[in-house]
Amino acid sequence: MVVDAAGLWFRSYYALPESLTAADGTPVNAVRGFCDMLARLITDRRPTRLVVCLDDDWRPRFRVAALPSYKAHRVAEAGDGAAEEVPDALGPQIPIVLELLRALGLTTAEAEGLEADDVLGTLVEREHHDDVEVITGDRDLFQLVRDEPTRTRVVYVGAGLSKVQDYGPAELAERYDLPVERAGAAYAEMAVLRGDPSDGLPGVAGIGEKTAAKLITQFGSLEAVLAAEAGDRRLTARQRTKLAEADDYLTAATEVVRVVRDANVVRDHSDDHLPDSPAAPDRVAALREHWNLGRSVDRLVTALRTAADVPSRE
Repeated sequence: MVVDAAGLWFRSYYALPESLTAADGTPVNAVRGFCDMLARLITDRRPTRLVVCLDDDWRPRFRVAALPSYKAHRVAEAGDGAAEEVPDALGPQIPIVLELLRALGLTTAEAEGLEADDVLGTLVEREHHDDVEVITGDRDLFQLVRDEPTRTRVVYVGAGLSKVQDYGPAELAERYDLPVERAGAAYAEMAVLRGDPSDGLPGVAGIGEKTAAKLITQFGSLEAVLAAEAGDRRLTARQRTKLAEADDYLTAATEVVRVVRDANVVRDHSDDHLPDSPAAPDRVAALREHWNLGRSVDRLVTALRTAADVPSRE
């Protein structure tokens, strides 16, 4: 199991009230929600290995250089263009989550100058032994689904754990009407054509999700769609014009949307097997008490112990 950490703590922050605080008044709603989500994921899905993936740079330079609008609307107004706009009550909670993960002995990973997406993509690319589940609320990571050499599925938690959507190549192809044999790559190409306002990707004017999927499926790839601009009659005159007008965007967006698969990933633990008990139980207890994390931490510790009883771990 590889986890998009920011996706979990952002969702937790917005799902739970800020009235959940420590004794000093510090909000801990995101910390508690993160623990609860991770506990449930471990309990329900029983991973034998787990890596929590972090952003070193949420807006990497190479993506901004290719497409200046990339996540530009999320930049903090008073910042220098490098700081992400994070709710005031969330920022102080992130170090608490990270300290708790260290005390529990759960592995974290990041790559200098890159997003968690690129860490996830690299870990998937390198995995040739175990099947992988990618836990995320970011649809961009649908591009990671595969059946070989090890099966990789994306567990989409954007609508909450009660509405988890579990995608492999077949499910992704069916959901978006894409070719199953290259469902992950086709999804990324469809996203380029369609655009994504949440990431500052304008897309090609007049081409929505259904048309984008149809074009990718009909021609086989984005490269083939672009090659058809010259006069393929399967494209309407209007589509050819709009694609031609968007040539620069399409070149840039392809680089922006595609996750890095060969990042220099650094882990804080060399062994990513799920521990059956906290690495530093006294520290976990101290954090639980100091930050008033209560049963949320208890549930996470219990989840580790329960997962250790899975027969496949023996």
